[in-house]
Amino acid sequence: MDLVPVLPRRLYMFRFRIGQAYLWHDGPGSGSGLTLVDAGDIDAAPAIEDAVRGLGLDPARITRIVLTHGHRDHYGAAQELADRHGAEILAHPLDAPVIRGELPVPEPDLLDWERPLYEHGLTAPEAPPTRVDREVADGEVLPFGGGARVVHAPGHTPGSIALHLPRHGVLFTGDCVASVEKVMLGVFNVDRVRALDTFRRLAALEPRTVCFGHGDPLTQDAAEVMRAAAEAAG
Repeated sequence: MDLVPVLPRRLYMFRFRIGQAYLWHDGPGSGSGLTLVDAGDIDAAPAIEDAVRGLGLDPARITRIVLTHGHRDHYGAAQELADRHGAEILAHPLDAPVIRGELPVPEPDLLDWERPLYEHGLTAPEAPPTRVDREVADGEVLPFGGGARVVHAPGHTPGSIALHLPRHGVLFTGDCVASVEKVMLGVFNVDRVRALDTFRRLAALEPRTVCFGHGDPLTQDAAEVMRAAAEAAG
């Protein structure tokens, strides 16, 4: 696993063989602890804990794990981490039954060029049924990052969410948007039309820093790049 600083002393990316997760740190005395956005696959917990300790932080301060959607490379380690450290797991109501193992993962509507990539993605280990302690809806504000607003972001999956931290200009897109050689619509969508609409809505937030489910974070000219990429995708 690679540890990538995104915003000094505030935001870090954990990059795995497939996929990635993020750690938000509000700083000492904030009272909000540490927040994980996604949790990697089922084998990721020890690496995440080691990385947190390497930053001089205590994994026991992880108070919440926000899951952007119900795919194996995003929630596989969530319950192990939550059980160890007492964290709360949050997800959207439409993806929560998938994460809990109550419903199957919805099949994506694959383009021809996506098929080999999808087969590679399935090499990530299966995620176990994982509890969701709290279901969050569009517009809810979570107590980290000066107020993190949940944005329902359907298209990749029905219950995909993004997180927008207006105070810091940070946007977590989940897999709706990717940054693989260029900023682009994410792949493996169950509804491409809704995914494109979500991309446009996220670009309209004009973030200064964008953190994707796959690919390097965008930290320069983010609002302009997102807007141009959303227009090109349409």
